[in-house]
Amino acid sequence: MSAVDLTTAPAAHGRTYWALADCWNIVRRGLTHYRRQPVNIAWQLGFPILSVLLYGYVFGSAMKVPGGGNYKYFLMPGMFVLTMAFGFVNTATIVVYDATKGVIDRFRSMPMASSAVVAGRGVTDLVVACAELAILMLTALAIGWRPDGGWGFLAAFGLLLWLRFALIWLGVWLGLLVPNPEAAGGLFAVAFPLTMISSIFVAPQLMPDWLGWVAVWNPISSTAAATRELFGTPVGGDSWVEQHALLMAGVWPLVLTAVFLPLAVRRFQRLSR
Repeated sequence: MSAVDLTTAPAAHGRTYWALADCWNIVRRGLTHYRRQPVNIAWQLGFPILSVLLYGYVFGSAMKVPGGGNYKYFLMPGMFVLTMAFGFVNTATIVVYDATKGVIDRFRSMPMASSAVVAGRGVTDLVVACAELAILMLTALAIGWRPDGGWGFLAAFGLLLWLRFALIWLGVWLGLLVPNPEAAGGLFAVAFPLTMISSIFVAPQLMPDWLGWVAVWNPISSTAAATRELFGTPVGGDSWVEQHALLMAGVWPLVLTAVFLPLAVRRFQRLSR
């Protein structure tokens, strides 16, 4: 990783400039790792793509959509959300790897902005998330999924990245808590029920009442319902949260960010104590 030369920089550059420069160096480091090891992105996309094929073709004919309709149009917005939701496990794994290998300690010993490591990790993950969404959308188009165009498409894309942005800080916080990369792999045990008990694959109306209530209030379900609405395949629902899916898709990530961003920053600051 190349660093900015402090001796050649204009004296007029202040703390904001150096914070952005340090953040950019962290982003470049992260993207360089993906460029040199593209199998990492392939691994992250493997499960969602296999799920598309499995649920779209193997189970698709047996799945029901409230009000009728093509299950693929119900499934694909959920798969986009699934990819964004599982991303926090990848974030945690990378962070704990850097922490256990002494990379973060090395960053902390350098004359760089203390916010650069956390912010750079967040920006890197958002760039990777854009690539994941693009590849997954090409897969969806290949199997016959066609969304409505216009501003709704862009808004849905924005909501997906908004959810991913919020879950980045959960991943960073967990990555600074767990002791080793092997333990970080166990976070799939948390991510799996979080994504399964939601409206990604099945509408909550088709679940038992108590389980459907849990799925409805799952933050992931709100983003899934909102993106379906923006892509032109709304499912609806009787509960307040389902009827206000667009609102809740904006509120839930804001709440998650407000909780886990300060926790991640505080945990990072306490590493040297």
